Amino acid sequence: MRAPWSALPQLLTEPEVWQALKLSLLSATLATGVALVLGVPLAWLLARTEFPGRRLVRALVTLPLVLPPVVGGVALLLVLGRNGILGRWLDSWTGITLPFTTTGVVLAEAFVAMPFLVISVEGALRAADPRYEEAAATLGASRLTAFRRVTLPLVAPGIGAGAVLAWARALGEFGATITFAGNFPGRTQTMPLAVYLAMESDPEAAIALSLVLLTVSVAVLAGLRDRWMSAP
Repeated sequence: MRAPWSALPQLLTEPEVWQALKLSLLSATLATGVALVLGVPLAWLLARTEFPGRRLVRALVTLPLVLPPVVGGVALLLVLGRNGILGRWLDSWTGITLPFTTTGVVLAEAFVAMPFLVISVEGALRAADPRYEEAAATLGASRLTAFRRVTLPLVAPGIGAGAVLAWARALGEFGATITFAGNFPGRTQTMPLAVYLAMESDPEAAIALSLVLLTVSVAVLAGLRDRWMSAP
């Protein structure tokens, strides 16, 4: 009811808002890519192999689901900051500093979004019939070939659903991003951060950005509804 519908196109094309939109879409997409590269093999490891400490690994992977995002940002800062456990070595050896950069935004978003992907893919792997992989192995396929040619096509819907959920979660991330990457326009200011800032100076722009995030959330829920409703 409070949305400025007539001024919406103008508000969404203002330089500050447009920068936040572009950065959010780019960082959320890159964070989803990071989650896919790391999360799919991790989900396979958790679903198909037995190793000491598997429950601990699963608990650590899913921890960001219940951890307050600000606490996650603090943890990232203490580990990857310039004086952090790993960040000091990264800075001294390569000169790379991650906090308060666009890369830091991507890492913070990947940190909070990857559990959604891992849980979705692990569930799909557990539901997939392992006999297909065993049949491929008897025909001479290596484990990597069986994974690429048999397992991935079987769990592709789960990967797709997990990627969409991870992307939507990354797009709406606030706490870890502002703690680890800051709030610098054009560099680390994503849409949630722009909404927070605009509420004080330009409420109509805040509403416009909020509508974009709301639309994405509803679209994700509507798109995955059939998958969830048809699950056993």
